[in-house]
Amino acid sequence: QLQLVEFGGGLVQPGGSLRLSCLSSRFFLGRFAIGWFRQAPGKEREGVSCISSSGADTDYADSVKGRFTISRDNAKNTVYLQMNSLEPEDTAVYYCAAGNYGLGPNEYDYWGQGTQVTVSS
Repeated sequence: QLQLVEFGGGLVQPGGSLRLSCLSSRFFLGRFAIGWFRQAPGKEREGVSCISSSGADTDYADSVKGRFTISRDNAKNTVYLQMNSLEPEDTAVYYCAAGNYGLGPNEYDYWGQGTQVTVSS
């Protein structure tokens, strides 16, 4: 059921930045709310950020507020997650998903394969 693709993960030092992108060649993402989720080894998948289909509404986990920014360009069929001031605790596989608006995974039906983000000195 891999309908979305993430790009932009990698290895960065603490305090560094990355921008993740979420794309789909099958769906027009402007019809969906998009969520970013992450999962670290041994931990449950958690919601990081989400954005409504129009981009008018956004939400963030408390742990990333002030550091991460979600945005979308529906003309490019792309959703972004700008991650600044990265911390080792941000290390995880990051997934994007399309569905209904919220930070819980149950409302999202379409998922990407994930991209690894590693924050280490």
